[in-house]
Formats: sequence, structure tokens, C-alpha cells
Amino acid sequence: HPNQSKFCFQYASSPVIKELVEYHDHALIVALVIFSLVLHLLALILTENLSSS
Repeated sequence: HPNQSKFCFQYASSPVIKELVEYHDHALIVALVIFSLVLHLLALILTENLSSS
């Protein structure tokens, strides 16, 4: 059905989807920063515990 594929293409290139992709990219970066901070803290705690024992 050509109308359906055209509709899907228009929907995919709509401003809402572009905004959603930008939000997803931003959220991914924030999650990556949080993950690396947690990993760093975990490594710090583990090395502190290993060196003290």
C-alpha cells in the first residue's frame, strides 16, 4: 500500500520524532556519565577495601 509507506515516512520525519531522537541522545549521554561515575566509585571503594585488608 503506497499511502501507508508514505504516511510512515512522513511520520518518521516529523518534528516530534526528531525531538524524541534528540532527547534519546541526550538521555543516553546522561546515563553514560552516571554509569561511568558509579563505575569509578565502585573501583575506588574496591581498591580502598583491598588495600586496607
